Amino acid sequence: MNKNTEIVVIGGGYAGVMAANRLTQREDVTVTVINPRASFVHRIRLHQLVGGSDSAVVEYRDVLAEGVRLVVDTVARIDAAGRGVELASGGTVGYDYLVYAVGSGSADPRVPGAAEYAFPLATLEEAQRLQPVLEAASASAAVTVVGAGPTGIETAAELAEEGRAVTLVCGGVLGPYLHARGRRSVAGRLAKLGVTVLEGPDTKVTAVSRDAVRLADGRELPSEVTIWTAGFAVPDLAVRSGLSTDALGRLLTDETLTSVDDERIVAAGDSAAPSDLALRMSCQAAMPLGARAADTVLSRIAGERPETLNQSFAAQCISLGRHSGIFQFAKRSDVAVWFHIDGRLGAKLKETVCKVVVKHLADEGHKPGSYKLHRSSGGDTRRQLLEAKQETISYGEPVRTTVR
Repeated sequence: MNKNTEIVVIGGGYAGVMAANRLTQREDVTVTVINPRASFVHRIRLHQLVGGSDSAVVEYRDVLAEGVRLVVDTVARIDAAGRGVELASGGTVGYDYLVYAVGSGSADPRVPGAAEYAFPLATLEEAQRLQPVLEAASASAAVTVVGAGPTGIETAAELAEEGRAVTLVCGGVLGPYLHARGRRSVAGRLAKLGVTVLEGPDTKVTAVSRDAVRLADGRELPSEVTIWTAGFAVPDLAVRSGLSTDALGRLLTDETLTSVDDERIVAAGDSAAPSDLALRMSCQAAMPLGARAADTVLSRIAGERPETLNQSFAAQCISLGRHSGIFQFAKRSDVAVWFHIDGRLGAKLKETVCKVVVKHLADEGHKPGSYKLHRSSGGDTRRQLLEAKQETISYGEPVRTTVR
C-alpha cells in the first residue's frame, strides 16, 4: 500500500492555487491550503474594486480543485525540523512537503506621515479600506497616487475616468518597465483623462500629511486622499522561521525552487528567490512558479530529479480606465520591446488576460497537469546570469545576502 503524502501550501493566491491544483495529479497525496481569507483575491483587479467596477474576489469553489482542503487561518511559524506549521489560532498542521507561496503586500513606505495618512493598495483589505474614503470625498477632492508602476498607473486612470482630480507622483520615470514608445502612449492617455503626471527624481515624496504631499524639490501638493502604490514587500514568515532569505525576506531556493535549507520546502510566487535572482513580482510570474513548485514536489515523491526553472515572459498589460489600455510586448527575459497595442484593443486584451488568469486556475483544478506555460523556454538570459554569478563566487566576492 502506498503511503499517503501530506502537502501543505501556505498562501491561496495565484501561485498557491496553481500549485495546490497541480499537486492533485496524484491520488496518494492530501493537499491543504492555508490562507487568511475564505475567498480568492483577484489581485490584478484591486484598482477596479477601488473604482467600483469589480469586486476583485472569486470564490475558491470556482478556482480550487475539489479535493483540496482549505484552512482559513494564518501561519505563525514554520517548524522545518518537526515538519509542521504553527497556526495563529493555535494548533499545528503537519506536512511531508511544504509549498511556501505567501505572496507579497505593501512595503513600509519609510516616509514621514505615510503610514498614518496614505492608503496602501496591495491587498484586499487595503482596497476595502480605501473605497469608502474615496466615496466620502467630494468629486473635486485632490487625489494623489504615489508610485508609477502598473498599480499606480491603473489606479490613477481608473479614478480619473470617474472624473476625479488625480495627480500621479512618479518619484522617477512613468512606467519604468515600459518601452519609451509604450511610455509615451500611457502618458498620452493619462493626459486625456486629465491626470497630472509628475516625473523625475525631484518628485520623490519626502513627507505626507493629512491634506498634503511634500516632494523632494520642496513643493507641497494639496491631497485630500493619498494612495500609496510605491513598492511591495513580502511577509517575514521565512525569517521568523529561521529559513534563509534574500535581503527582502524572500525564501532562498535553488533553480528547482527548493529551499537551500530543506528539500521538503519549495517556494513559489512573489515570496521566492531562486538562486537569489528573484523574478519580477507579478501574476505573470506567480502562476508558472506555482506550477514549477508543484512539479518539483511531484518529482521528489516519484523519486525523480526535478527540472530547473525555465521562466518565460511575454508582455505586461496595463488598464487605463475601462476604455483603454496597453499591452506592452517584451523579450522572453522580461525586457520591453518597441511593439505594443494600446487604446480600446489594449483594454480588451487586458480584460481578456484578467479572465484567462482565473480560467487557467480553474482548468488546472478540473484537469491537473494541463497547464503548460511554465515549460515555455525563457531563453538564455537567466542561464547567463547564473554563470556570471557563479564566476563571481569563484573569485570569492560576496554576491547575496542571507538573513537568518
